[in-house]
Amino acid sequence: MKNVVLLGATGSIGSSTLNVLRQNKEIFTLKAIALHQNLDIALEIVNEFSPEHVFISDKNISTDHPIFSSGCKIVTCLEDLKSVIQNPAIEIVISAISGFAGLQSSYWAIEAGKTTLIANKESIVSAGDILIPLAAQTKAKIIPVDSEHNAIYQCLLGEKDTSAVSTILITASGGPFRRLSMQELETVSLEDALQHPTWQMGSKITIDSATLMNKCLELIEACYLFNLPESRIEVATHPQSIIHSMVTYQDGSTIAQLSNPSMEVPIANALGMGDRLPIKFTALDFSALNLTFEPIPAGRETIFEMAREVCRQKGSSRSYF
Repeated sequence: MKNVVLLGATGSIGSSTLNVLRQNKEIFTLKAIALHQNLDIALEIVNEFSPEHVFISDKNISTDHPIFSSGCKIVTCLEDLKSVIQNPAIEIVISAISGFAGLQSSYWAIEAGKTTLIANKESIVSAGDILIPLAAQTKAKIIPVDSEHNAIYQCLLGEKDTSAVSTILITASGGPFRRLSMQELETVSLEDALQHPTWQMGSKITIDSATLMNKCLELIEACYLFNLPESRIEVATHPQSIIHSMVTYQDGSTIAQLSNPSMEVPIANALGMGDRLPIKFTALDFSALNLTFEPIPAGRETIFEMAREVCRQKGSSRSYF
């Protein structure tokens, strides 16, 4: 049995991860979860998986909730969370806390040499210069969970040496506004932006996808994770969200990873760490597929150039602004 800590357990990635874990209970034990304030969902997780520790980050949470009498140990101190993550018995840490808030726990996991499944792209984007060298030092294994980066990881066949790679193509659905001009974008609403055409995700990543800023973050993340210059990473719109990324090698061969849009697929791959875990999935109907590719929508060039400048400069810099 492999002992797992799930950070961000009540979010969308957390929910998908739990679906994979419950289909492979003979392989994984959920030892601890971390969340902000959704205690009702947390209690459901506790009742099903019986984790030993539950970390709650909201300092104003009411202790009257039934989870406080559920029998698991409730921790609210960051030092306690660090101890849970770095416990020698823990083998896998899944970093799925949304936004910059996930950086600290990602750092603790990598510092302790844990196999760290990164669903929190902001950790790598904001601190790749710190986390990647740290992982090399502690021999922590970083496995990406983002569908695009996990697809690249699979297409690279586990090879760390990318010298034979010609280009990497990251696909973008284009979100709900891919056919809108920059002028038309001035009239869209929050509700419009939250209607993603192919993925069911949390609100932050859904908004980032609608603006294409999420794809800019993924470009930066790919540079760090796969040690490639931004000049060898391309981005194209793929509205069907079936091909998640492609790798073209110097011999002209291109390898792509395909699946219906479900985060359970990359999560299962990451958790398998080289083994293919059995999960329920919707099979592709290849006879009915109509896969298309388009350039990034016009008018979005500036944000991608900003992302590429971040890749070129790395570290912390104000010079671009």
